[in-house]
Amino acid sequence: MTEFAVELRDVVKEFADPGKAGELVAAVNHVTLQIKDGEFFSLLGPSGCGKTTSLRMIAGFELPTSGEVLIHGQSMGKTPPYQRPVNTVFQNYALFPHMTIGENVAFGLQMKGVPKAEIEPRVKEALEMVRLPGYEKRKPRQLSGGQQQRVALARALVNRPEVLLLDEPLGALDLKLRKEMQLELKTLQREVGITFIYVTHDQEEALTMSDRIAVFNAGRIEQVGTPADIYEYPATEFVAGFVGVSNLIRGEAARQITGTAADFTIRPEKISLQEAGAPVADGRCTIGGTIHDVVYLGAHTRYLIDLDGGGELVVVQQNLETTSMDVRAARGRKVQLVWERGHNRLVARSG
Repeated sequence: MTEFAVELRDVVKEFADPGKAGELVAAVNHVTLQIKDGEFFSLLGPSGCGKTTSLRMIAGFELPTSGEVLIHGQSMGKTPPYQRPVNTVFQNYALFPHMTIGENVAFGLQMKGVPKAEIEPRVKEALEMVRLPGYEKRKPRQLSGGQQQRVALARALVNRPEVLLLDEPLGALDLKLRKEMQLELKTLQREVGITFIYVTHDQEEALTMSDRIAVFNAGRIEQVGTPADIYEYPATEFVAGFVGVSNLIRGEAARQITGTAADFTIRPEKISLQEAGAPVADGRCTIGGTIHDVVYLGAHTRYLIDLDGGGELVVVQQNLETTSMDVRAARGRKVQLVWERGHNRLVARSG
């Protein structure tokens, strides 16, 4: 068996442009991607970037205009969704409200004609996987949002798919529950050992759970890598700005700092603030500026700095010794920004 659970080979998906009669627009534009067996792999990007369309082509809900989708080395061609070794979990759960939890989880097995004697133990096993043992007789309305999402996962896992596809499954949950479910999903994926392909627009969610991430933009993939690679070594302006917060420095400001006008980024948390005119160690980057605004966020503060050479930078610092009063008093203060030259990342311009 191939080491890749899923491959997209030069895949294009075009749709009719509703604003231009007869014209086609590429929602997915020559995407090639290899997802390893057993990975937790995220497709990350803003709305309309092609990530959900890519997932739907893997599931079989959409067919490529050109290119090829393979699952464990087998070309899917026009194979319908129910014949593919995948299952999909959606944001809206889609549980049958009139059925019990056990009946919801068993439904797919019944449709496949699995013998009745085999269904009950498999339903029990699936509910134990998602930490809902003994919930078979309850109805969906008796469960919390997080529990309902786990039932949706159990319903997908009970079919023992080779690949589990998840389309923004935590989007309907509140922030606290969403963060809890992120950790539970990653733990579950490690325990069951199958490939998870996860669509999200939430950068923190992707960084938290993924083994690797593909960052989509305008139908193309800008970068594929581990969370650390994507965050610490963004390949393009878009990746630097979309995954976390990053300062893009170019032109005259870049020349003042590095001696060249080549575009580079620096993460806000890598920069320290010093008193204007304070000595700076050799080999470090530095530039002067004025604190234009501050945002106190409890554990840390975000500073917006107007640079002496034009432009602005965002700096984030932990509030180890400062208070909210100290932070507010910082507006208008002249400062010196200092950071290690090794944290600069040269980036290509997107588009």
